[in-house]
Amino acid sequence: MSQTNDVYAAYSGNTYLFGGNAPYVEEMYENYLADPTSVPENWREYFDALQHVPAADGSDARDVPHLPVINAFAERAKSGVTQTVVASVDAEMGRKRTSAQQLIAAYRNVGQRFADLDPLKRTERPSIPELDPAFYGFNSADQETVFDVSNTFFGKDKMSLRELLNALRETYCSSIGIEFMHTTNQEQKRWWQQKLESVRAKPAFTAEKKRHILDRLTAAEGLERYLHTKYVGQKRFSLEGGESFIASMDELIQQAGAKGVQEIVIGMAHRGRLNVLVNTLGKMPKDLFAEFDHTAPEDLPAGDVKYHQGFSSDISTPGGPVHLSLAFNPSHLEIVNPVVEGSVRARMDRRGDKVGAQVLPVLVHGDSAFGGQGVNQETLALSETRGYTTGGTVHIIINNQIGFTTSDPRDLRSTLYCTDIVKMIEAPVLHVNGDDPEAVVLATQLALEYRLEFRKDVVIDIICFRKLGHNEQDTPALTQPLMYKKIAAHPGTRRLYADKLAAQGLGETLGDDMVKAYRAAMDEGRHTVNPVISNFKSKYAVDWTPFLGKKWTDAGDTAIPLTEWKRLAEKLTTIPASVNPHQLVKKVYDDRAAMGRGEINVDWGMGEHMAFASLVASGYPVRLSGEDCGRGTFTHRHAVIHDQKREKWDEGTYIPLQNVADNQASFTVIDSILSEEAVLGFEYGYAGSEPNSLVIWEAQFGDFANGAQVVIDQFIASGEVKWGRANGLVMMLPHGYEGQGPEHSSARLERFMQLAADTNMQIVQPTTASQIFHVLRRQMVRNLRKPLVLFTPKSLLRNKDATSPLSEFTKGSFQTVIGEQNADVVANAAKVKRVIACSGKVYYDLVKKRAEKGSDDVAIIRVEQLYPFPHKAFGSELKKYPNATDLVWCQDEPQNQGAWFFVQHYIHENMLSGQKLGYSGRAASASPAVGYSHLHQDQQKALIEGAFAKLKGFVLTK
Repeated sequence: MSQTNDVYAAYSGNTYLFGGNAPYVEEMYENYLADPTSVPENWREYFDALQHVPAADGSDARDVPHLPVINAFAERAKSGVTQTVVASVDAEMGRKRTSAQQLIAAYRNVGQRFADLDPLKRTERPSIPELDPAFYGFNSADQETVFDVSNTFFGKDKMSLRELLNALRETYCSSIGIEFMHTTNQEQKRWWQQKLESVRAKPAFTAEKKRHILDRLTAAEGLERYLHTKYVGQKRFSLEGGESFIASMDELIQQAGAKGVQEIVIGMAHRGRLNVLVNTLGKMPKDLFAEFDHTAPEDLPAGDVKYHQGFSSDISTPGGPVHLSLAFNPSHLEIVNPVVEGSVRARMDRRGDKVGAQVLPVLVHGDSAFGGQGVNQETLALSETRGYTTGGTVHIIINNQIGFTTSDPRDLRSTLYCTDIVKMIEAPVLHVNGDDPEAVVLATQLALEYRLEFRKDVVIDIICFRKLGHNEQDTPALTQPLMYKKIAAHPGTRRLYADKLAAQGLGETLGDDMVKAYRAAMDEGRHTVNPVISNFKSKYAVDWTPFLGKKWTDAGDTAIPLTEWKRLAEKLTTIPASVNPHQLVKKVYDDRAAMGRGEINVDWGMGEHMAFASLVASGYPVRLSGEDCGRGTFTHRHAVIHDQKREKWDEGTYIPLQNVADNQASFTVIDSILSEEAVLGFEYGYAGSEPNSLVIWEAQFGDFANGAQVVIDQFIASGEVKWGRANGLVMMLPHGYEGQGPEHSSARLERFMQLAADTNMQIVQPTTASQIFHVLRRQMVRNLRKPLVLFTPKSLLRNKDATSPLSEFTKGSFQTVIGEQNADVVANAAKVKRVIACSGKVYYDLVKKRAEKGSDDVAIIRVEQLYPFPHKAFGSELKKYPNATDLVWCQDEPQNQGAWFFVQHYIHENMLSGQKLGYSGRAASASPAVGYSHLHQDQQKALIEGAFAKLKGFVLTK
């Protein structure tokens, strides 16, 4: 009895367990009798002690009658014995209430990990302890305990634990698993909770809507099976296994149109692309079949395979016509993403759409590529920056649960989900089972609503499978036997959904009837998208025809009248009194004012600024971006003046180029994130959608273009010959051998020369302020749009020899070749025995050396445009020196780099009979430049000396 007395004593100070609590105590005691471990420890000890109180018959039986217990508690309540017990009861209920909230939070946070997402059901759903009520101390006796759930949206303020669990599992663990709790914005969290919990993540579609979904699944499957039968073994990167994606795209377009979106730009790689072309954008099946039959018109110099082709159409929606554009895309999968974003931003700017209400980017990814390719991280990093935001992107992942056919699932990634990369921008992710097309459509609706509400990226991860291999010639079972046994046994999403609708009474033969109808449409080559609109043209559409079929020799009028020059210069150099520039910047602008008045020669920065000013004043928008564009990497630009007395980060800047005329076009200058690939892709996409804007990407150092080589190779160099896509993007690449080592000398001129063919681009290395002025203006004022690669200088930015008199801006034009400037040499042309041809900064070194040597029998010609090579202008200069026997190409770059191997053939074509062509420059090297300053100086001295020395080594004779 001593133990019993001790237990009683523990409760003796209790004062608030009154008789009114007896029913609760009785219920707890009943639970104890059924399972002693089901009650809290302090109560279990008390009830254990009661078992040692002698029963009425004097036995030690444990089954104590309830009434004596109740009476005993009533007596103890009168004497105040049970105060501690009641306190314990209240404490226990408080703990349970807290645990219930923890359970709700757990389902919101990690419920998706237990969701039914895999159509193949290859593995057991994982055990997630946080989703088990027992993890929080709940047991079967708590199932009917009622809790306050007013912080949820299940339609009740109070729910039993059983009801709450059912609601949470239905909402967060069914066919949709959502990640949104990683966002830090409380409003967005509550938005998702309300949207999901109010319907328990279950759609309530009408019979008509369900039939339409089945129709889209039938179209998706029908096209693939038709092609598989008609074009056996031909590559098409089938969508089979992921047909719900087409239903998702259909819903996205229709709902977006209903909500005011007027343009959708789509980027996607191969998987399912042909299906999107036919079943979403409305490409005529007969046109696709012609491409398979190799009878399509071949009107491009190179062309491309059918699953890289772009397309555009206009689709009818409840809100009016929506223009769809599917971007052309190379095999480098995700590289199209920043291109699409740039195109969208250009369309937004054209419409004056500041938030993306009218234009929507949609990016379609593969699961492995999305998590594996770095351009996605760069593009996501752009998404909410001022110069690049597009108001949020809808990402759709066709998640085949496999990378390439040979990928071991353990090697696909280092993260739980392929979508984990988007957590860097706190984008929500809706994982959805592709075998539940209604859930896919609901997820699409929610994603679009979120994007339009919050203007942020959102991801729909359609977890499906790939019925065939990576391509139709692949045998995936060679390396994936387990997965493809499951796939072989799968009846197909369309079949499953058709059976489901038949079971709901929507038609026993509905599915088969749709299959027959689609097959008939295929046989006849008819449209499979009913609401395609013909002959519709938006007022915002861009007409590229004025820029097509023009010759690069059409220069345009790039000089500006003196009165206009002075007016613009005054506007450009007038800084408001309220702005307090740094003294160094003030000196720059004071000098520019003097240049504007013609008092001193114009330097590079002023020449560039005046080109921009004259263009925006004439109605041409200018967009300049890069990692150091506002100031300029070499502090030559100062397009943005920072008030030195400003108090706030987001105030106190002044941009003169935005204030040069009353009705000027926009001037935008952006210091980009530390990215080359995505930013260059973005600007290419922008320029491709806006031919009337001067769009410039400037590398911090020209070498950094290396990080964007895919964009250069796949789009800038080849986009026109592959896809017929004209583009006027300008690349500014600082280039020059100044002794700054391998990574800060060469912009890899040779790579661009190697890519140059079919007059696909312009490669220019200007050497004076007037040349940069004219070439930038030429890019816009003539009706030709070709990418312009500008190898801009570093030391020449402040070199007085590279400045230009005002007269060169008010007269003349861009000179593709600049002939001899020394009057004595020109006057005595017959004396010239040697002509040195060069490009870029080395010209000034050669002129200095010639003066030192007094070599008046040497003429120097600058080639300012390396491609298209200016044969007429170069030949004309060469003919001025009929007695020259030696011709030397001199360059700073190593022999295997720079322009030498490319221009030697052009020069040879223009040489006179008997002339010899030699080379002077650095020896061939695996590195672009040396890192030791003394070695750089020795090499530079040698190559300059060599330009005047006897020809040796390789000599080309005419």
